[in-house]
Amino acid sequence: MNKTEIMERYTEWKDAANLPADLKNELQAMTDDFNAIADAFSTSLSFGTAGMRGVIGAGTNRMNIYTVRQATEGLAKLMETLPAADRDRGVVISFDPRYNSRLFAHEAARVLGAHGIKSYVFDDIRPTPELSFAVRHLHTYAGIMITASHNPKQYNGYKIYGPDGGQMPPKESDLMTTYVRQVTDLFAIPVAVEPDLREQDLLQIVGEDVDVAYLDQIKTVNVNHDLIQTVGKDLKFVYTPLHGTGKIIARRALSDAGFQNYDVVVPQTIADPEFPTTPFPNPEFPQTFDLAIELGNQEDADVLIATDPDADRLGAAVRQPDGKYQLMTGNQIASVLLDYILKAKQAANELPEDGMVVKSIVSTELATDITNHYGVTMKNVLTGFKFIAEQIQLAEVNHDHTFLFGFEESFGYLIKPFVRDKDAIQSTMLLAEVAAYYKQQGKTLYDGLQALYEQYGYFEEATISEEFSGLDGQETMANLMKNFRAHPLTEFNGVAVVAQEDFQTSVKTAANGTEAPIDLPQSNVLKYWLADGTWLAIRPSGTEPKIKFYVGIKADSQAKANERLKSYIAAINHDLLQK
Repeated sequence: MNKTEIMERYTEWKDAANLPADLKNELQAMTDDFNAIADAFSTSLSFGTAGMRGVIGAGTNRMNIYTVRQATEGLAKLMETLPAADRDRGVVISFDPRYNSRLFAHEAARVLGAHGIKSYVFDDIRPTPELSFAVRHLHTYAGIMITASHNPKQYNGYKIYGPDGGQMPPKESDLMTTYVRQVTDLFAIPVAVEPDLREQDLLQIVGEDVDVAYLDQIKTVNVNHDLIQTVGKDLKFVYTPLHGTGKIIARRALSDAGFQNYDVVVPQTIADPEFPTTPFPNPEFPQTFDLAIELGNQEDADVLIATDPDADRLGAAVRQPDGKYQLMTGNQIASVLLDYILKAKQAANELPEDGMVVKSIVSTELATDITNHYGVTMKNVLTGFKFIAEQIQLAEVNHDHTFLFGFEESFGYLIKPFVRDKDAIQSTMLLAEVAAYYKQQGKTLYDGLQALYEQYGYFEEATISEEFSGLDGQETMANLMKNFRAHPLTEFNGVAVVAQEDFQTSVKTAANGTEAPIDLPQSNVLKYWLADGTWLAIRPSGTEPKIKFYVGIKADSQAKANERLKSYIAAINHDLLQK
């Protein structure tokens, strides 16, 4: 889009009638700042692996009532092509505590209502996994979750869920995007009046009724209820919802399960869109645990658990032998949970012969070794929990596998498929149980992790993100990926590349030139397998202007693993980011 087109779009917004005061003031403030105008209007928000996400503000590249209406209009147009029985199932809508989340949720309902499509809107903030559950529980055709997950306070987002409760897969998402792009006049989208929708039964408020049903299913997540009653009731741990939706459900779930001896980080139980105690409410970041560590030291807690603002991701810190807390990576948490599930099912003679675990292609290979040990199938999918949900659905339709666990390295896990997205409420319940399991043996989660390393080898992984913001960001990222394909790596960090997987062409190429197909949807991802067992992946983010470099290594000691990982991280920063 050239400068003239950008300014025409800006002027259209600036002159729009009935523009909310906050957007009008923002547009006025950027009058003499073309860079700000271009950033807000040179493109439109698009759907990535986790939906639409962006900075709150005025413009086509921002989260505001008009881009929310546009996205919902696309959904409504899609639903109008469906058989009446599917269209009449309606849409369930939830939201997190971020700025404008409630407003955006109700704007979506007003757009749907203008098309005669019923919506079920939660009465207050709820976790993303409960929204996924609600789609299935209420038998709606779709779900909308207004959230920016773990992003900073400036962001908000819009996730779309399909009839199975999973995030809308690429085919349907692409079709919806086509309808969204057909909406060229964002100010002409019809919206209904809420009191009229209530009178016509096109808008129904839900809340406790869904909570009770969801919590009933959460009770099925824990494996050994006797363990919780004997050891779990005395397990000392700290929980924090990081100013988010976990405060609504997690504490009720913990109480229902029988966990009694835990503390909450009180300041972080306040649903505050400013996230005043942690500007990056992401359980992946160490500073997010500062207050939890402080409380953990006071209470001598065994483990610290944090759920992000929409309660789909979980992070944890465990007490080490020296008494200090060590953050676990998403891969480590997943491995501990997975091993416990399979071990417990095997001990109870409940491990199915067709058992299936699903993980993303950039997640730890330790999980693969664990599944091999228990004779369970491991399926690898593209990044995005929608692909894990897709495998669950396929297994149910084909009756060929029983889902046991799914995860992504980015702190997302699913234990029971009554939800079809990562679920930090389920994960909180099971991680607390696993901590009780080790406590019964006089051990900690840290000890349990070390036991896995001793059995399978020492695995370490890292993710390095490079941001490419500004007008040229997307072009720079595209050129970088193009360059990697034009000049394939034959060695990296002094180690030979034995195979390259290009998920955009769906071809795996061995060092000798032999090719094999990759049976996954096309995606802009490259993955390399090295002679020493290391793997390296390069992937542009689907929701942020970043390219992510993933590396996974394995060694026969922790010292060697640390040294090798450090070496590969240095090589990524020096060699790949300079290309």
